[in-house]
Amino acid sequence: MKNAHPLIAGAAALTLTLSACGGDGTDAAEETGDDGAGTATAEHMYGATEVELPEDGELRVVALGWSDAEVALALGVEPIAVHDWLGFGEETHGVGPWAADLIEGDPEVIPRSDDELDYEQIQAMEPDLILNVNSGYEEGEYNRLSEIAPTVSGPEGAENFNPGWESHTQLIADALGLSEEGEQLVADTEESFSAAREEHPEFEGVEAVTGSKFGEAYGLSYSGDMRWDVMEELGFQMYGPAADMEPNQGFFADVSEEQVEVLDAEVAVLFPIGYTLDELQEDPLLSSLDVVEEDRAVLLPDDGDLVMAFSAGSPLSIDVVLDELPEQLAEALENLD
Repeated sequence: MKNAHPLIAGAAALTLTLSACGGDGTDAAEETGDDGAGTATAEHMYGATEVELPEDGELRVVALGWSDAEVALALGVEPIAVHDWLGFGEETHGVGPWAADLIEGDPEVIPRSDDELDYEQIQAMEPDLILNVNSGYEEGEYNRLSEIAPTVSGPEGAENFNPGWESHTQLIADALGLSEEGEQLVADTEESFSAAREEHPEFEGVEAVTGSKFGEAYGLSYSGDMRWDVMEELGFQMYGPAADMEPNQGFFADVSEEQVEVLDAEVAVLFPIGYTLDELQEDPLLSSLDVVEEDRAVLLPDDGDLVMAFSAGSPLSIDVVLDELPEQLAEALENLD
């Protein structure tokens, strides 16, 4: 498994210095004064946020959005606090294990909670910048965070938790004054996808789905959910009956027991949420689908790096997915008549 994107191998040794700050990105600008300090600007759904870049080169960044911390790490910036959306825990500082070795300090890990953010806790951290790019977009929350420190939300027009990995990456780069580095990171990730497509031309046009089992229900991923975006980037197209469903959460659709056949594509990637792999395999409805019976489904273990990387959706986690998933998909396709 790769531990870092090619662009940022050794990025943990980097610090945010003004000499490293890009300034030509389309959505950000940087101005540098005579004293060496600078200002970065990021354009997002609530307007333009200006970020003062400290003279010592070290921003105090609180990363609240889903995988915001991983994107910052990929750009060589270590947050002082990480909102642990995927429950990675203290051991990896609230980020995926593929990103943990880029952390040299001891950022505070904010556990995921259904309660509102603890604004007093965040204020006590004295941040220079708050990243809340991949999140539920609530203007009231944004306004409250902006009272604490310059805050960057998602791109204009984005739905909740659906910034798109490219915009997610570039917005964070812009806010850090690293626009050019962000553009390069996006380009390198796109190149990785291109290499995977070239290696597996058999994926082109094959109908597929990515789906999950949770509680007594099932779910489908759509554009904006990295789990489907990866498949689309690899050349797959969405299975017709699945595409005909109306997503009820922008990038995700609940699937009832009566609708479970929308998962019966030529190829499927299925994963449990709050379940084990054994329970997924023993599910009577899923196991009755042709795609499962004929071994054309890739079933992801609930406790492996791949399923977590598949959900994280950062350039660092995409590397993990591209290391492992294409070969499994190729094996599944061999069983397609």
